[in-house]
Amino acid sequence: MIDISESVMQFLLALIVVGPLIGAVLALLPAPPGLKGKSPDQAVLRHGVTVTGAILVAAIVLALGFDHDQPSRMQATTDISWIPALHVRIHLGIDGISLPLLVLTALLTFLCALYSYFKMPTGPSPKAFVALILLLESGTLATFAVLDLLLFFLAFEMVLIPMYFLIARWGGAERAAAAWKFILFTLLGSVVMLLGILLIGVKSDTFDMMALATDNGRGLSTSVQVIAALAIGIGLAVKTPMWPLHSWLPDAHTAAPTVGSVLLAGVLLKMGTYGFVRILLPIAPDGFRTFAPYLAALAVIGIIYGSLACLNLAKQGAKGDLKRLIAYSSVGHMGFVLLGIATMSPTGVNGALFANIAHGLITGLLFFLVGALKDRTGTSDLDTLAEQGGMALYGKAPRLGGLLAFAAVASLGLPGLAGFWGEMLALFGAFRPADDLSRPAFLVFMAIAALGTLLTAAYMLILVRRVCMGPRPQQTPALADVQAYEFAAWTPLVALTVLAGLWPAALLGLTNPAVQKLLAGGLK
Repeated sequence: MIDISESVMQFLLALIVVGPLIGAVLALLPAPPGLKGKSPDQAVLRHGVTVTGAILVAAIVLALGFDHDQPSRMQATTDISWIPALHVRIHLGIDGISLPLLVLTALLTFLCALYSYFKMPTGPSPKAFVALILLLESGTLATFAVLDLLLFFLAFEMVLIPMYFLIARWGGAERAAAAWKFILFTLLGSVVMLLGILLIGVKSDTFDMMALATDNGRGLSTSVQVIAALAIGIGLAVKTPMWPLHSWLPDAHTAAPTVGSVLLAGVLLKMGTYGFVRILLPIAPDGFRTFAPYLAALAVIGIIYGSLACLNLAKQGAKGDLKRLIAYSSVGHMGFVLLGIATMSPTGVNGALFANIAHGLITGLLFFLVGALKDRTGTSDLDTLAEQGGMALYGKAPRLGGLLAFAAVASLGLPGLAGFWGEMLALFGAFRPADDLSRPAFLVFMAIAALGTLLTAAYMLILVRRVCMGPRPQQTPALADVQAYEFAAWTPLVALTVLAGLWPAALLGLTNPAVQKLLAGGLK
């Protein structure tokens, strides 16, 4: 770690939040600044790589300067009055909960920009594409950095428009319907969430998340907390997505371009679960406790539902789309995150935060790989691929096949890889939830969720068998193996998946003190 002054840390965090927004505006100029290219399109794509690369460097420096001895303390804080009449402040800060998500967002956005520089999705001018990617990054980073409820809502909503256009303009078949479904679901959820946020602000006379967390719900009656938790929880559950509010996700993933799917799964889904941890657990604990058993029940239903849907898509003759299959797998994986949060225990919440990061790394890699496979074959339908001469990726493109198998076994939770720890800790949290929750009920939830891990292993192994294995058919077109730019974009995800699996203490050492303090209502 390096010693950086608080003022420099404040500047870095502000740059991380605002920098992509400025970059998005500059990308729309006739000649965007950045490295020159052979054409205007190449120049603007290089501009995207340059801006996202600078933000990633700033995030890494911020992480290195973070005081790891006090991860529960808000650091790099900026607190400026913005709208005094509404008690709204420009309040920024990071702790051990938000820092990993901030770095993950910066990393995935940079890798998407790098990948797009070499493999730009088919669609309109790259100018708008790069501007939308940067606008999406700014909104996501702001969501993880702001400490004011109204600013959180604005940042939460800021990502909807760029993702809508990324799907609608650069997506595949049925992209218009998928984009509309995405925007309608998320906007309706956000309207309900705003009502809950306003209720808390009016009753507490402040929107400051740190002040509200320190108060730990003592200034809010139980009925207010219940109503606020329900309203805010619905909005967050749509974005997570929680069963049965998930139906927009498979369509959005199937239609989205490769980088859109990576960012949607790797970053946007984390905004909902982060809101549960950052807002509902410390600010409305009594209200959240009322709904925790129901949240856990819906979470385990989502785990089983997502796994069964994936099994159905993976079987032969089901016309299963690979992108759709991974989208349904996300419903199951995010179910483990919600189950961990619903336990209201340090073990469960730490498991949820770990699973968040692991899912971003592994599912981001899976969508990159499926996108590369679709680029090479023109389809991501399992049966269509088989009809074209079979997959047998191990023989036709061994590196691509090996990476797909690695991502699949990481996703099913193989010990030693990142996917294992989060789900295991979520199950341990359900084994011993918070004292005032029904342990017998959570033991049932734990048993059902454990069955989900077996189903996950089943469909992922079927996927590997169908796509990667088998004799190489005669007279089939050759597939290009992993290219240099793909290697550059995917290697960090592989390395971090292994590192997080072998050294989970690096992440848990950040989150655990912050979670302990958050659950105790002691944020200061």
